[in-house]
Amino acid sequence: MSVQERKQRERAVRERLIVETARELAEQQGWGAVTTRRLAERIEYSQPVLYSHFRGKREIIGAVATEGAAELAATVRAATAAAAGPRARVAALARAYLAFAAHRPAVYDALFRLDGGLAFAQEATPEPLKDAFA
Repeated sequence: MSVQERKQRERAVRERLIVETARELAEQQGWGAVTTRRLAERIEYSQPVLYSHFRGKREIIGAVATEGAAELAATVRAATAAAAGPRARVAALARAYLAFAAHRPAVYDALFRLDGGLAFAQEATPEPLKDAFA
């Protein structure tokens, strides 16, 4: 493995840690508690390291939303796959959607209530969002 590959892998691990920690903190205490200072303390990196991955809280919210969109799509697909007929699929979809919102409120907020800087219904829309709303 080259030095460049190792650095890319380490960067991806740090980015993943930032997103996971933001999500956990938001689930525990709400998005108001998610600050770059608090995240930096929790992940034990400096704020400049955090800013080398994300320009700020808005982009972190966007990353959580993008990840959440993929989870929502998988949840809905799994719920509707076994349903027999269109009416049962719609009911399964609704139940899955509501359960997702109830069990992952911070992710739901990142997707539907907060400004994560994501483009919806545009060419620049991230693939997980396109997939979740397809």
